[in-house]
Amino acid sequence: MDPDRKQEIVDDLDMFRDGKDYYASVGKAWKRGYLLFGPPRTGKSTMIAAMANCLDYDIYDLELTAVKNNTELRRLFIETTGKSIIVIEDIDCSVDLTGKRKDKKKKPDDGDGSDDKPKLPVDPDKDDSTKVTLSGLLNFIDGLWSACGGERIIIFTTNHKEKLDPALIRRGRMDKHIEMSYCSFEAFKVLAKNYLDITEHDLFGEVRRLLEETQMSPADVAENLMPMSKKKKKRDIDACLAALVEALNKAKEEAAAAKAKEEAEAKEKAEAEAKEAKEKAAKEAKGKDKTSLSTEAEMSNGDTKGSDATNDN
Repeated sequence: MDPDRKQEIVDDLDMFRDGKDYYASVGKAWKRGYLLFGPPRTGKSTMIAAMANCLDYDIYDLELTAVKNNTELRRLFIETTGKSIIVIEDIDCSVDLTGKRKDKKKKPDDGDGSDDKPKLPVDPDKDDSTKVTLSGLLNFIDGLWSACGGERIIIFTTNHKEKLDPALIRRGRMDKHIEMSYCSFEAFKVLAKNYLDITEHDLFGEVRRLLEETQMSPADVAENLMPMSKKKKKRDIDACLAALVEALNKAKEEAAAAKAKEEAEAKEKAEAEAKEAKEKAAKEAKGKDKTSLSTEAEMSNGDTKGSDATNDN
């Protein structure tokens, strides 16, 4: 991550940890929400671990698909301790929280609608009362029970921020949105320092240019900086950076090929749609011509019959 953004997050965490009196003075529950979003392998889980280490907090990893209902979700929250981070990873894949409201109107029963008919047992897998709902999750974040205890951080992660209901990630629930993006050159320099213990190299210029032209996750960049030299029994700096340059060039070529394929498919689809529209228009025009000829023939027959009748008279 860019050092400036990293420092901004650290300052925000320190302000939260030392903000007990502030939260009490403004009447807010001592908790804070973070939304980590971005493509896969961009360091969201690593960021959570770093935040926990920075604050020396415990981590509770909550799997929503294993929670039976809203009541159990509330119970789990109450059982968490202070100085903790509650994590729900891939929130968009956990349950249906996209904001689609179900129609709660009951369909009329078939027949006479009598209530005396015996009712079949409800399948637990299909009963909405056995599922975590969007409303339940919203109450979990900032409802009445969320004010119990204090000094808690709630973190959601997602690869698709746009799929989440706006009510779920608005400020006050997810107070800070942190985009975990592809590796920048500044982030690469941090990785080079951590993995290779270098701050400058002849290949840095080439790496900078390639990182500006293509997308590669920090995890993939770090992977190319890890190999060990079998002969020297240590990291070969030149070999690692050369491997990274090669990987970046390959990623650039693959991205260009994928883009070209996508454009070709889009062009082919557009041509097919244009051809179909042209054929449809020609068919409609042909139908109109037939109708016109039929009308003219009928009119001609009418004129002929009228002429014959006049001659008879």
